[in-house]
Amino acid sequence: MTLLAIDIGGTSIKHSVWENDELCYKDSIKTPTTWEEMKSSLIKIKESAEKIFTIDGVAFSSPGAVNQEKRMIEGASALPYLHNFPVYDELEAVFNCPVSFENDANCAALAEIWKGAAKGLKNVLFVVVGTGIGGSVIVDGQIQHGKHLFGGEFGFMLMTENATFSDLATAVNMAARYAERKGCEKGTFSGKEVFQLAEEGDLIAQEEVATFYTYLARGIYNLQYSFDPEIILIGGGISNKAGLVERLDEEFGKILQTVKIAPFKPIIKTCDFKNDANLIGAVFNYLQQEKR
Repeated sequence: MTLLAIDIGGTSIKHSVWENDELCYKDSIKTPTTWEEMKSSLIKIKESAEKIFTIDGVAFSSPGAVNQEKRMIEGASALPYLHNFPVYDELEAVFNCPVSFENDANCAALAEIWKGAAKGLKNVLFVVVGTGIGGSVIVDGQIQHGKHLFGGEFGFMLMTENATFSDLATAVNMAARYAERKGCEKGTFSGKEVFQLAEEGDLIAQEEVATFYTYLARGIYNLQYSFDPEIILIGGGISNKAGLVERLDEEFGKILQTVKIAPFKPIIKTCDFKNDANLIGAVFNYLQQEKR
């Protein structure tokens, strides 16, 4: 089977062809600003691919809460024109072939259980740490979307009386707190810069880095003992941070000294796939939907 895989992002649309169990013919375009422009661009992408390949279907990774039963994208995203209309039907009519959709974070998780760091496992949590924190819940090899399609929205967890997991455990918000304490405007420093300042001996940076790791570890610990997955995968920009897994393991050790009844540490790994994760996961989702 030859599939066209398309990853719709807020700034760019990545696309590739899945043939002979690998991605080929990869390219990207700037994300259009209206649905009509988007649809026209998608048609051109498919027509270009069909000059070389015989396309059997189109697999999408997209933002938003994908309702596969209603065959539409609910929720909200940076691309409001994608939401709350029969997008499957409209694209199948112009493509003249089946299409599938899945949320982008869920696609990244599916890529990892299919061919990546969680290959062969059935029960996995995928935690994406970026501007905020999101992710996916996979049970028996299937994405658990939840009643309101909010499965995997881990960032909503309250970690203190009024601060969420996203507030306390992202490098972006770590940098914002550092800037505030230094009397600077938000956005003055990046997370990477704060990590570097901490290594150079800046005490405020060291305190904020410690806060980041403390709450990231606590959130992951809570998820482990709520869902008890085989493994927890970390994705997003923070997954590239050297020493991340080792530092979190130290934090888990501190937690287990306090919660002595807890018998084990979470097993965590960073993801194998980076830029191609959403495309690969979109393909796997298509193949799963076809089986159903």
